[in-house]
Amino acid sequence: MKLNLLLLLFLPAAIYAQDGTTIDSGEQYPNTFSSGSKNIHKFDNKSRRFRDWSVSVGGGGSFMAFADLKSFYDKKMDLGWNTYVSVDKQISHTVGMSVQYQMGETKQRGQLPGAIGELAGIAEARTKYQQVSVLGDINFTNLLRRVDNHSPYRWAFHGYVGIGLQAYKTILIDGYLSQYAPKTFPIQVEQKLGLASFFYQGGLGVKYKVSKLIDVEMRGMYIMSGDDEFDGGGTYRETAIPGLDYNLINDTYTDDMITVNLGLTFKFGKHVSHLTWHDPLEEIYFRIGMLENSLGEDIVVCERGDRDNDGVCDDWDRQLDTPAGARVDGAGVALDMDLDKVIDLNDKCVVEPGPIENDGCPIIEKPIVVEPPKPVINSIEDINRELEGIEFELNKAVIRPQSYGKLDNAADIIKTTLNPNDRFLVIGATDTRGSDAYNLTLSQKRADAVVKYLVGKGVTQSMLIPEGRGEKDLKYPECDPATKCEEWKNEANRRVYFNEAK
Repeated sequence: MKLNLLLLLFLPAAIYAQDGTTIDSGEQYPNTFSSGSKNIHKFDNKSRRFRDWSVSVGGGGSFMAFADLKSFYDKKMDLGWNTYVSVDKQISHTVGMSVQYQMGETKQRGQLPGAIGELAGIAEARTKYQQVSVLGDINFTNLLRRVDNHSPYRWAFHGYVGIGLQAYKTILIDGYLSQYAPKTFPIQVEQKLGLASFFYQGGLGVKYKVSKLIDVEMRGMYIMSGDDEFDGGGTYRETAIPGLDYNLINDTYTDDMITVNLGLTFKFGKHVSHLTWHDPLEEIYFRIGMLENSLGEDIVVCERGDRDNDGVCDDWDRQLDTPAGARVDGAGVALDMDLDKVIDLNDKCVVEPGPIENDGCPIIEKPIVVEPPKPVINSIEDINRELEGIEFELNKAVIRPQSYGKLDNAADIIKTTLNPNDRFLVIGATDTRGSDAYNLTLSQKRADAVVKYLVGKGVTQSMLIPEGRGEKDLKYPECDPATKCEEWKNEANRRVYFNEAK
């Protein structure tokens, strides 16, 4: 079987030979499809414009899947481990090669056919292995995309196939044999590296581009050892103990293993993009920066010139007289985002269509708003109506912010309706709580605070005379003492109001 599978060695070479074949169609550049440039390169690595070397590391689980002793049995699983490191070379945008070293361990279990009861012959084994292999890598995502790849992407599906050499040591302990000897009685198989130790593998992976330097990959591989003794067990043959057969070497059988890994790929190189993730638009920006930093080079960007200087060569410019300063699309046509036939350069409403005569803005008829007539204010009663309910901080002459609006209205009334040569009292009063002297002082301070605020709003200071009357000027005289009345009456006694000065 191993000799037949050697044909797989030719698969990566055949793929590479097919991808690397150069077809000379005799076509000359520039042409209709070449963007007007003579510097045309195929999307491969012959031009040496891409990163193509990387190192990958990772690890995960290993399982003996198709063998006499398996890692999966009775709805249970024995988890093994593995780790790997590889040096990767990308040959084209679809094909790559890797040299990989992998090591790990599997745990498996088996039972002799037909054995029952306590003497069932339950066998447990561990296989420690090391592998050196060559892998071919097929990038299915690039294979199915256009080779000019006009849009960036971050996910890619890969297929792997390869061959290698492995060395392993398997130790098997059989439950039946241990009845005749201590459980240290193992059956051991050891395979050295050599031509006869080659194996085959294939699998799939999903890569995610984290950055220009790092990829993350989830990969699953199926490994065919080509040996029946890889798991530590075999089919029936005559042994020292009749009916037990292990370690049988038979070319018609193979023990197979599965690995599931999570890995990182570190990409190296001086170029802006890697061959597997090539983004032409990103490369264009990079080249423009390189050209801007070049000195003394005679660079011809457009063979036929760019007469309207819009950055689009005349070869494919559909509007050769673009106004200066206008933004254009890839065909050199001035942008008109709202499609109102007014280009964005001259459009004062870029996202709303409108006629040319209104500079591209829609014509909106404004409704006539009839404001209600303002009430006529012509008396001190109107001023006191505004001042009613002015609030101060508790036992302080600090006006609360919610009273500013009332004082602002009162200031407007005073300035617009009263004679600036007249004099008016701004009277402060309190309720009957507290001593007479305290209430008189507090009411005077509150009257002073109101006068100060009104003067700050433009009222002539000579018009206002602050006067504190304490509890001598109660709006509700029956509230003496304050405990005789409801709280709303005591609150009304704590007030500031206007009166004509005599």
